[in-house]
Amino acid sequence: MKREERRQAIIDLLLEKRAVDLDDLAARFAVSKMTIHRDLDDLEQGGLLRKVRGGATIEAGTQFESDFRIREKQDSAAKARMARAALELVEPGMTVMINDGSMAALLGVALQEKRPVTIITNNAAIIDQMKGEPGITVIALGGVFSTKFNAFFGIVTEAALSRLRADIAFISTPAVSGLKAFHMDDAVVRAKRAMMAAAGRSCLLVNHQRFGRSALHVLADLSEFDAIITDDFPVPEHRTALDRAAITLTVAKD
Repeated sequence: MKREERRQAIIDLLLEKRAVDLDDLAARFAVSKMTIHRDLDDLEQGGLLRKVRGGATIEAGTQFESDFRIREKQDSAAKARMARAALELVEPGMTVMINDGSMAALLGVALQEKRPVTIITNNAAIIDQMKGEPGITVIALGGVFSTKFNAFFGIVTEAALSRLRADIAFISTPAVSGLKAFHMDDAVVRAKRAMMAAAGRSCLLVNHQRFGRSALHVLADLSEFDAIITDDFPVPEHRTALDRAAITLTVAKD
């Protein structure tokens, strides 16, 4: 097996299992552990995985979120349910802000059902798919393009948002701990915060598996959101803290 084929196979295994063991990979591909180490090093440098002791994972860490190309292939059913629930907050004629992320990209495409609608976004997937769609006005936020997040960030993005106003902003997060949402990248946090400040209402989109996780930067208190949509209830430990704070979750149904 060629090197690129082996590395793609490692990614495929990670998509299936979320974590892989170095010894198992060496045995599976009949190569040395050092060869697998090099493979994992290169894939980590590309932002596709996170090396851990004895292997690798695509699970988020305090300073790691997997590449957009990985995330767009994960949890498709859960994302679709959350997108449908988010659509209930949108009416034709509204101006909607949507941030980066694979979950948000699905929502952006689904907004065709609400046309005419204006979409303000830094999400390259939405820009690519929605530009030129009848009844859809796309305001693309410029800035520095991030391959990892498939979106635009930085001073240009934030300056543009400061001069715009939307009815609602849809914000996604990879981590919720206690009563706060987190993210591992400061530029991403600034863009999300700028969207929240530029919208009349804000809605948080978060997979239930992301509850109980933390990241390097605080994004927002959960109380700052007018609505929080998830795909399933978090485990009782985390749900109790939300109930005590009177934080309401909307659980997206099939």
